[in-house]
Amino acid sequence: MDYFKRIQCAIEFIELNLREDLKIAEVASQAYFSAFHFQRVFQAISGFTVQQYIRRRRLSEAAKRLKQSNQKVLDIAIEYQYNSQEAFTRAFEKSFGITPGKYRNCDIELSGQSKINFLDYQKNATEELEVNKPVILQLETTKIVGYEYKTNLNNEQHYKEIPGFYEHFGAHEYFMCIPNKIAPGMSYGIACRFEDNGAFSFLVGEEVEKESKELAEGFIYMEIPAGKYAEFDASGSKGRVQNIRDFIYGTWLPNSNFERREGPDFEITDVMNSYPDHLNMKVYIPIE
Repeated sequence: MDYFKRIQCAIEFIELNLREDLKIAEVASQAYFSAFHFQRVFQAISGFTVQQYIRRRRLSEAAKRLKQSNQKVLDIAIEYQYNSQEAFTRAFEKSFGITPGKYRNCDIELSGQSKINFLDYQKNATEELEVNKPVILQLETTKIVGYEYKTNLNNEQHYKEIPGFYEHFGAHEYFMCIPNKIAPGMSYGIACRFEDNGAFSFLVGEEVEKESKELAEGFIYMEIPAGKYAEFDASGSKGRVQNIRDFIYGTWLPNSNFERREGPDFEITDVMNSYPDHLNMKVYIPIE
């Protein structure tokens, strides 16, 4: 079963359980993905997060209930997983620009979130398949020492924060704290330590010859596992790497014959041959 059909299975599960306490890991299991990978693919394809979709669907169904029944607003709020009428009212007004009470007593038609069909996204993505074909490589284990930053997929926080991580790393000359460097000037950015809620670590560092027992505060040692990787050229402006990652997870992977295997994805920047308006960068995704 392909990516789009698998995600659609998760959508059907969400629909059946809108009035229940939905856990991302449980939703993701319907598509046979890890919670983190499911959120990344879902967001890259649809343009919004899993949490946003669930919230919009609940509010849209609650709006229908307001019009079609005499049920108390508090009861509807609790039914759609809001702890209080106040919380429900705030969310409803933020989403639709009107309170539940006013909406119930007026003739306004709301533009809510309908159930999405990921098979439609599959049709729309086929035109981009010739873009940025990757090189498939077999890589050896790579030893890395780097500084660990924390970020999150939600609201595309990682895209906003990661450029700042590189700037912080360079401004504080953290590269001087890395012992036993093999290739100075080749900077690694590694997404790792994924959590079900979308949080993860982004490591900025360099390849080293061996593990060091004593590292400066904030630095960690890790190994990028050996295996098969898809290498994408992301050279260009600073914003290009974001577009490449969206393309990888939103178009290339779902339409390829590959699965993303467990492990970190990473990027390598040739610092010596990069400039403020043009980065020389490649992105690597573990596949099988």
